[in-house]
Amino acid sequence: MFRFDEGLKVYLHREAIDFRVGLNGLAILVEQALELDPFAEAVYVFRNRRRDRVKILGWQRNGFWLLMKRLEEDRFIWPDAVTVPTLTVEQLHWLLDGIDLAVVQKHPRRFYRRVA
Repeated sequence: MFRFDEGLKVYLHREAIDFRVGLNGLAILVEQALELDPFAEAVYVFRNRRRDRVKILGWQRNGFWLLMKRLEEDRFIWPDAVTVPTLTVEQLHWLLDGIDLAVVQKHPRRFYRRVA
């Protein structure tokens, strides 16, 4: 599977899109619907109405690239949010693997002054 760098920002487009939209249309959606910079060091994730396809748009130095994943029988579990949701790269991998992000919780990060 394709992996992203840990520091990369990941933004989800909440509503379903028409998957006939290409690179230029997705870049316009990032700019107008999400009100974000399509040329930023980030990836933008879109889904279709049936939630069986995902497109990921990104910019790298001199051009856009587009990834698409199509599920044959399953559906992606899309998180609900009021604002433009942002994910970590790890959460993006979970989403692409079919894990429900609403029920996943990590242990809190602990900081201690001494061992004993």
